[in-house]
Amino acid sequence: MAAANWTPSSWRSKPIEQVPSYPDAAALADTEKRLASFPPLVFAGEARKLTAALGEVAEGRAFLLQGGDCAESFAEHGADNIRDFFRAFLQMAVVLTFAGAQPVVKVGRIAGQFAKPRSAPFETVGETSLPSYRGDIINGTEFDEASRIPNPERQIMAYRQSAATLNLLRAFAQGGYANLENVQQWMLGFVSGSPEAERYGKLADRITETMQFMRAIGIDADNNRSLRETDFFTSHEALLLGYEEALTRVDSTSGDWYGTSGHMIWIGDRTRQENNAHVEYCRGIKNPVGLKCGPSLEPDALLRLVDKLNPENRAGRLTLITRFGHEKVEAHLPKLVRAIQREGRKVVWSCDPMHGNTITANGYKTRPFDRILSEIEGFFAVHRAEGSHAGGIHVEMTGKDVTECTGGTRPVLAENLSDRYHTHCDPRLNANQALELAFLVAELLKKDRETVAQPEKHAVNF
Repeated sequence: MAAANWTPSSWRSKPIEQVPSYPDAAALADTEKRLASFPPLVFAGEARKLTAALGEVAEGRAFLLQGGDCAESFAEHGADNIRDFFRAFLQMAVVLTFAGAQPVVKVGRIAGQFAKPRSAPFETVGETSLPSYRGDIINGTEFDEASRIPNPERQIMAYRQSAATLNLLRAFAQGGYANLENVQQWMLGFVSGSPEAERYGKLADRITETMQFMRAIGIDADNNRSLRETDFFTSHEALLLGYEEALTRVDSTSGDWYGTSGHMIWIGDRTRQENNAHVEYCRGIKNPVGLKCGPSLEPDALLRLVDKLNPENRAGRLTLITRFGHEKVEAHLPKLVRAIQREGRKVVWSCDPMHGNTITANGYKTRPFDRILSEIEGFFAVHRAEGSHAGGIHVEMTGKDVTECTGGTRPVLAENLSDRYHTHCDPRLNANQALELAFLVAELLKKDRETVAQPEKHAVNF
């Protein structure tokens, strides 16, 4: 059943932020009509499965790992890039699963993360001002007038790339690549020799020994699906609502509306106005949705948004993705957590430690690794103090050997940024930094697990 007074197009009557200005309205309408005739990219049953998994996170019985590209590009679309991202992601998930002794829900920023909000509508170089780059689904990165004109045909290209990416990801997740017997083979070559590689190797050895024991008693990947396959879901920011509307379909089994562009979509910090178009669209679809929460969000406004986006208070429907910056998390997060706790709202709390920690160094946008870690530590500390569940992390990362974020045990220095700075928008963790972060978060998960177990231990002793 659709939400009250909602249709896939009801967002069009609301104010809207961060939209490109297409010069040819007829061409845009034709593109959206064509997209509406295309097959769905994901399916309602898959989205429901993700909602159920996130429900476990909301109840404190699982952890969410969400990560991937800042903005996917047409130029870098290739099987090797997708494979390297997937294997780096699997490594992070294994580290977190082992430490937390909980399932890890795996959600990629992939197969649809093409549109980006911008802080300014125009970019100026020298004496020339042109429309800002808003992601490959909208315009091009090249700084010339023709490239920066929003082109609706790019939506067709984004759809086709998403379909191809999803096809390969499903093959990796279900076709044996994610088999835990391959845990030793997921290490990327350029990570070898780092402290993280050594730690991962020791962890992989322990998993291999466990697998050998299980095989000896008759439990192996051949007769146990969970050892050879994994559930992997896709997500992106629902910024370009015409594209989202075109891929919104009725589920024949339930009669509910689902966005079929990705399993989970989120509303950005710049587009979360409660009476505007992006909230209006997201309130009506049954997918799990995310809401970015920045420093300007006050508790009362958050509660109104939560009630609008999750009126049934269903665990797993809504993920609150906090993004404050390392110096602000402990000042802003507690009051939001207390409001949610007080009103009994069921949400997943996730930490985006990337977007509040962007600085400029040597002329490049970058994110210092120590600030990223500091925000995550603050996030865990607040939830521990408030008796809430630190449910996940949301990071921009890649499986490539880029030099975009500074720091780490194999440090990227400010003077190294120009070496392999490949992002089209915001800086990403490289595979070595992502694995290092996973180990550091694993320590926090282990600490939380031991804290929860402690009262039980005392009760037994008593």
